[in-house]
Amino acid sequence: MGRLTAGPFDRFSDWRMRLRRQMVDSDRPALLLLALLTVGLVVGGVIDEDIFPQSAILVPIFLATLWLGPKTLPWFVVFSLVGEVVMISTQPRITTGSVSRVLIVFGIGLLVMITSFRRARLGVSGPRGESMFVDLRDRIVKQGTIPPLPAEWQVEAATRSAGGASFGGDFLVASRATDGGTVELIVVDVSGKGVEAGTRSLLLSGAFGGLASAVPPAEFLSAANEYLLRQGWDEGFATAIHLHLCLNTGEFELRKAGHPPAVWLHAGSGRWTTLDSDGPVLGLIPDTSFELVTGTLLPGDALLMYTDGLVETTRRDIGSGIDKLAGRGQLLFSTGFAGGARAIIEELATVNDDGALVLVHRRAALLGER
Repeated sequence: MGRLTAGPFDRFSDWRMRLRRQMVDSDRPALLLLALLTVGLVVGGVIDEDIFPQSAILVPIFLATLWLGPKTLPWFVVFSLVGEVVMISTQPRITTGSVSRVLIVFGIGLLVMITSFRRARLGVSGPRGESMFVDLRDRIVKQGTIPPLPAEWQVEAATRSAGGASFGGDFLVASRATDGGTVELIVVDVSGKGVEAGTRSLLLSGAFGGLASAVPPAEFLSAANEYLLRQGWDEGFATAIHLHLCLNTGEFELRKAGHPPAVWLHAGSGRWTTLDSDGPVLGLIPDTSFELVTGTLLPGDALLMYTDGLVETTRRDIGSGIDKLAGRGQLLFSTGFAGGARAIIEELATVNDDGALVLVHRRAALLGER
């Protein structure tokens, strides 16, 4: 057989892939490009100040905040400011306006350097840092993705972070057994709110997701409590409610740790009850136990699990908030449960606190089709 030789297109494709990989792994290509741009602006400013004003040096500084890492960025800013000094020192006449522009450029450069020193703790900046946080946020969302369930069951989940942040301290964990007979649904409220609690929820969502699949339902909250105690956080406590549901019979086990009680909506009577049980907050007391509540969801029944951001405000105590939540849930019997979780959280959640809600509904019409 003859030897296969790479064509011009293949060589160009390989070169392009190597360049792309180098730009992802290192900021040297971007640094070289920005340095050439800065030199060009400085030379242009020396030749013609009208075409290349002194403030033009802000363009490469701005691009550097997006492309360069926190270790390289301060040195490039210094390099750019030296170019700014060269531009003004070669001008035949220095005016008050030109001095003011230079001072503004130096002030912006100083702010960029201070920001880069703060980012150095993280080690990434610009798009790479943003993409990392987006990936972490997506991991939280994935942990709370409801697995495929039998048509008899409708489970919806919705979250909302304080201040419109992309992630916060409330998160969900959902896991279905390998045999498909049961599902675990966990609602967690980490201490704090918004981005302040988001860093802890990033860690706990992955840990709790692993625990939900690795330990028996009766041991989940105890294992989660021990995990939090080992972290040694000053404000590392959390509340949680854990539902273990049998998809074949509707029987469930419910345990909670310092969390608001679940609301059980009864289809037959149109009434609602709270499922309260004893259990301390996670991360405070070692070797503790959590009270078990059991029941059976009948066809048409629904269960609401939520965080305190939906029921407790500065103007309303938690008891009144639960009444309002249950009343809003009862309306779903007439309007339909589809989209109910999102509708409730949009109506009851406040902008100053995180909120999460899980709605579990056993459809009545499909019971005989199994």
